[in-house]
Amino acid sequence: MTDAPRFRPVAEHGLLVEFGEGVDTALHDRVMALDAVLNAAPLPAMIETVPGNACLLVRFDCLATDHGSVEAAIRQRLGTGRPQVPEGRLHDVTVCYDAPFSPDLASVAAMTGQSPEAVIAAHLGGAYQVSLYGFAPGYAYLTGVPDSIRLPRKSAAIRDIPAGSVLIAGSQCIVSTLKMPTGWWIIGRSATRILTADAARPFLFDPGDRVRFRRIRQDDPEMAPEMTDV
Repeated sequence: MTDAPRFRPVAEHGLLVEFGEGVDTALHDRVMALDAVLNAAPLPAMIETVPGNACLLVRFDCLATDHGSVEAAIRQRLGTGRPQVPEGRLHDVTVCYDAPFSPDLASVAAMTGQSPEAVIAAHLGGAYQVSLYGFAPGYAYLTGVPDSIRLPRKSAAIRDIPAGSVLIAGSQCIVSTLKMPTGWWIIGRSATRILTADAARPFLFDPGDRVRFRRIRQDDPEMAPEMTDV
């Protein structure tokens, strides 16, 4: 990894700033630091920034500026010193590990050589950060799954997984928002609403925010009836 980012044009209206590849906390910190700088003092004709794991997409009005001008402006800001990473908000997110909401919990326990309760304790003890949104509306990819419960994705996806399912694969965790297929491991169900129905702020999290999971039980009042469909 070099210290200087790589710049790639995206169509006529975007510039991708790449700091490296893969899921890496240090790389993502650089992404979020640049994102904060550009949103605190937007570039001329900038429309939005979209953070990824190791890159930042900068969208701009192509009738008012071009790739070269945007790249030069970003390089100038990076040249003033590495910006600080802002601390995101902390969110409390519920998770119920009771059957039948955790169909893969026993498998994760067996494959990692632990008891189901040890897997739950590890998951609750993780330090999670919202890395990016992708794949589907409200799908916030959280980094920070503890090493002791990391597993590769399944060899095949399972269809019709309910919204609110808590999924893990590798170093990442997701709380699903729609009924969709997944090849990730389903270890629980959350009653926390990620989709807010607020047009101005449609998702609960922002990239860079932190998440802390809190255990609830199946009969907890927070588990509304629509969240308990299986």
